Amino acid sequence: MQRDKQTLKKPLGAEETDGWKMLEKKLLACLHSCCLILVALQPESQPTTSDETVVAGGTVVLKCQVEDPDDSSLQWSNPAQQTLYFGEKRALRDNRIQLERSTPNELTISISDVVLSDEGEYTCSIFTMPVRTAKALVTVLGIPQKPQIFGHEQPIDEEKIARLTCRSSGSKPAAQLRWKKGNKELKDEGTEVVEDPNGKTFTVSSRVEFRVTKEDNEAEVTCTVDHESLQNSERSTTQKLQVHYKPTAKIEPHPQYPREGEKLQLQCDGQGNPIPREFLWEKEGSDVPLQLSSDSVLIFPFLNKSDSGTYVCTATSSMGSVVAKYNLDVSDFSQLPTPHVHSTPAPPPGPSQSISHASMATASSFTPAPIQDASPVPSTSSTYHAVIGGVVAVIVFLLLSLLIVLGHYLIRHKEKPSAASVSCLGLGDAVLAPTPRWRCPCESLEMDSTRWKQLLPLISISPSWFGTQCPRIARATAPVCA
Repeated sequence: MQRDKQTLKKPLGAEETDGWKMLEKKLLACLHSCCLILVALQPESQPTTSDETVVAGGTVVLKCQVEDPDDSSLQWSNPAQQTLYFGEKRALRDNRIQLERSTPNELTISISDVVLSDEGEYTCSIFTMPVRTAKALVTVLGIPQKPQIFGHEQPIDEEKIARLTCRSSGSKPAAQLRWKKGNKELKDEGTEVVEDPNGKTFTVSSRVEFRVTKEDNEAEVTCTVDHESLQNSERSTTQKLQVHYKPTAKIEPHPQYPREGEKLQLQCDGQGNPIPREFLWEKEGSDVPLQLSSDSVLIFPFLNKSDSGTYVCTATSSMGSVVAKYNLDVSDFSQLPTPHVHSTPAPPPGPSQSISHASMATASSFTPAPIQDASPVPSTSSTYHAVIGGVVAVIVFLLLSLLIVLGHYLIRHKEKPSAASVSCLGLGDAVLAPTPRWRCPCESLEMDSTRWKQLLPLISISPSWFGTQCPRIARATAPVCA
């Protein structure tokens, strides 16, 4: 036991001391390696961003977030690697770029009034060892301009092919075009996409072709551009078609039922595009035209039965001519006519047919010769007879009126007596006895006291006395009257 204690108290040798030192170094190296391995295996916190799409002229917001900032600041850079913001500090002098939020874990900025050149990859960085970064792709949409329609500048003739082109520029990516005529979709004949000179936007063109009819006149053709930058709005252009087509015509009488002695107007109602500007009036059976001018109305100032017949109106435009007919039957005041109206297209001019377009224009200044029993203007003799008849009627009316007045006057004054005839009338209670020369009807003497009152200015009898004595006078004169 004492030997063991002595052994323990014996100092270590040089070799044993070196061995312990070596072991200690190895243990430290192993511990360091383990620490490095643990650090290497621990995942680093990467910054996060998101891609953004913005319409030109709008505002885009860029947000960068990191969980472990490691006591370092976040930074935003543009596609040209120019620093925009480093933490809260502005690095680029651009008033469109503004700081929205800055914390150790987040850096958010905004760019307003975005233009096409702002498109590209923006970088968010955090300066640790090593530097950690994240990319955000900003896409700028080019707004297409309002489409334009070409090919409608001139009117299109009926049954011809209309060829229209719609064009819109400034879109990015290239826009889509679609057509409508009224409420009906039109299929395009082809679409062409051309890059604009700026190298970023595109011009799109679309064509349509269709055959037009007169129903297409004033029809609306619409070209609409579809693009994601327009969102829920619509951008379109509408144009009205102008279609030239052959004219139509019909004759309208005013009044509807003409009678002899009245004024009549025949209206040749011409329709078409363009509207007829030349009207030729004729009467069937007559070789001389009645009227050729731009006036569509034929006037009869005073209708005669001789004006009855079929009247023809030829309406002419640059697209052709059309013929309308009207059967005129002039009736007296006790009868009503039955008019007949119909229209037919004018036949193509031949060598033996009526006036051509050029000759009609020349003849528009002529005055047709009077046509017996067919002219809308009454003859001189008929006008003269009408005037004479009116004068005679007035004279007869005046004579009849004069005779009636004269007869009435004679009847009222036929029995008026003279002063000599009543000289025998007495006064007081004297009995009135007419002279033998006075012979009057007894009924007048007895019943009509008015006759007696007419004598008062001639005799000295008061009205009161005369009123009481009138019956006595009548009885006293009864034998005489008898």
